[in-house]
Amino acid sequence: MHRFLVAALALTIVSPAVRAQTTDGNTFTWDGQIPQGSWLHIRNLNGDITVDRASGTTAHVTGEKHWRRGDPADVHFKVFKDGSDVTICALWHEDDSCDERGYHSHGHNDHRDNDVEVHFAVQLPKGVKVDAGTVNGGLDIRGAQAEVRASTVNGDIEAATAQGPVDASTVNGGIRVSMDALAGDGDLDFSTVNGSVRVEMPATLNANLEMSTVNGSLESDYPLTVSGRLSPRHIEATIGNGGRRLRLKTVNGSVELRKR
Repeated sequence: MHRFLVAALALTIVSPAVRAQTTDGNTFTWDGQIPQGSWLHIRNLNGDITVDRASGTTAHVTGEKHWRRGDPADVHFKVFKDGSDVTICALWHEDDSCDERGYHSHGHNDHRDNDVEVHFAVQLPKGVKVDAGTVNGGLDIRGAQAEVRASTVNGDIEAATAQGPVDASTVNGGIRVSMDALAGDGDLDFSTVNGSVRVEMPATLNANLEMSTVNGSLESDYPLTVSGRLSPRHIEATIGNGGRRLRLKTVNGSVELRKR
């Protein structure tokens, strides 16, 4: 199942991060230094997450509550640290928790009557990796310059980075991803159920490709060496010399692999 549903782990509160955070009414803010190559994890339950490029070396995160009939006092924010990585969460109940692996709700059902949403806005310094996850909300990641992980259940994902890789998953929503360059040799996965997938990659690419859809079309700008039977709904092929796995998958929607 979804990584938001894994068991909660023990967490350590970050003393410097706590000193850098403030809550003014229904707005949370956090500022802090995160070394290049480290992760900033943002965990949400109801609401969007946007990421833009920071002008300097300080990460800046705001969380704004929006509601009509719910009680914003039920939603609180936590900041944790694991080494040089930072995790920031919006939590809807006192005994809920989160960590770098996801959001952990302990079987509550009363949140259905609480329509409070949190909109996270992140300013991300150069070289900091970002891992943004929500359940009900979209992800708009435009200012990344390092690795990106993006996941939601109900919402679209748009992600652009100067230096991939990128992983993105949703259930009800489309995925649009672009990478100017690609580091390492790790696998890349882009999956949804109800929505299209469009991924733009560097012109020079070596990968073992899998593309699939049930109701839609498959298109690629790259020359493909196809393995096995050629199908209009499922393709397994080699791009260039092969190597990392590159998977683009949906059920209801088109799949496009484009060159930058």
